[in-house]
Amino acid sequence: MDLRLNGKKAVVTGGTQGIGYAVAQEFLREGAYVVISGRNEERLERALQDLAGIAGKEHIAGYALDGTREDEAYEFARLAAGPEGRIDAWVNNIGTNRARSEELYTEEELDFLIAALFKSAVFGSQAAFCYMKKHGGSIVNISSLAARAATCGRSTIYGALKSAVVGLTNTTAGEYAAYGVRVNAVLPGYTATPLAKNSFTDRDLQELLQNNLIGRMAQPEEIARPVVFLASDAASYITAASLEVSGGHNMVLNPQYSFQKKREN
Repeated sequence: MDLRLNGKKAVVTGGTQGIGYAVAQEFLREGAYVVISGRNEERLERALQDLAGIAGKEHIAGYALDGTREDEAYEFARLAAGPEGRIDAWVNNIGTNRARSEELYTEEELDFLIAALFKSAVFGSQAAFCYMKKHGGSIVNISSLAARAATCGRSTIYGALKSAVVGLTNTTAGEYAAYGVRVNAVLPGYTATPLAKNSFTDRDLQELLQNNLIGRMAQPEEIARPVVFLASDAASYITAASLEVSGGHNMVLNPQYSFQKKREN
């Protein structure tokens, strides 16, 4: 698909692995100049080397920093914008999860999750807007299926904070609309990322995917393509939208019906 991203500058936070890395790949394939961030310098360098193989070193840059910190988020935006002071698309992809160690969350656990899952999106959106308000642009927040279908147990707060990202999406879409800045969210379902692989056993996934109409985890590139579409001018009339990309997870009460029917026939 030609999304007319040649000459555009796209920023992806948390772009060294998983969904963020796949989003960076897709932007490069569509002709954009891409800037990624990551906290781990070694992982960042590996990602930059691999991404350079798609479009050349002249089309990719990256910076090691902590996007959950206000000062570092704004510094990253300044570096990404460069001398021309321009950013066309910004994807807030920083995220992780940490199961609480006991029955109740500690303050340290809560602060960690709020910073990673929500503060990073707030600071990222504000930093992007500083460089978009003169010419317009597009911000895409990576939320989660958990924003719609809450998680319970030792990861309860994860879904609550991903719901907050959806609320942030709608609020900033309203605040930035007059400046030609669109803001949308993508809600991925279970995706084959390092985080997911470390969070679920094969048995857990087998049980979870029984409620999935496609019947498998998404590959990161299957999430990346809708993200890049929303970031592009091809989605010029879409803002304040939350696009679920989950394989129809939990959307049908009897998701195995068609498979059983097919076997019978």
